Amino acid sequence: MQTPDRSPSIVYWLGNSIYLNITNKCPNRCYFCFRRFKNGIKEFKLKLEKVPNTEEVIEELHKILNKNNWDEIVFCGFGEPLERLDVILEVTRWVKKHSGKRVRVDTNGQGYLLNKGRDVVRELKEAGVGKVCVSLNAQNKETYNKICKPTFKNAYENVLEFIKRAKESGLETEATAVTVSEIEVSRFKEVAEKMGVKFLVREYIPFFW
Repeated sequence: MQTPDRSPSIVYWLGNSIYLNITNKCPNRCYFCFRRFKNGIKEFKLKLEKVPNTEEVIEELHKILNKNNWDEIVFCGFGEPLERLDVILEVTRWVKKHSGKRVRVDTNGQGYLLNKGRDVVRELKEAGVGKVCVSLNAQNKETYNKICKPTFKNAYENVLEFIKRAKESGLETEATAVTVSEIEVSRFKEVAEKMGVKFLVREYIPFFW
């Protein structure tokens, strides 16, 4: 596949998955966040110069959708995708209509805080999203606030509620954490297991300059 240029990428790919980078906004300021140290990943620049609309996302996705037998399409970039719920819904409907590929959303789980008055999980499921990976990243509220520095006061409780609703809706649901020193992995796993969801612990790679 042709190597992309260094203009900001709305669509990028890693392994056998397509990723959609639809916003750089995020209500968290996690000290370990990759975007604090880099402009992108591998050959892809992910710091957007402007926010793409739905048509632009679909246009870029369409260019590569049939160039490989991709496993899935993932909303995951240099921001929180649920900042743009309507884009996720419209693009997901297009994907399900034109390819049937599995759609996943990687999120910090604050979708209900970002989209007041909306039934976010139900809308995602009805649009065709099959899986959500939620960055829980802590075994309790105090740890979460310390390492993720959320804008919203009750962020951690809302992340737990999002996971609960996603699980109850029938969406495949996974809670994730990064192995920074503040996280007690065994206790994080206990939280995930209590909610009955899968969990994934990703190794934290410090940035040294």
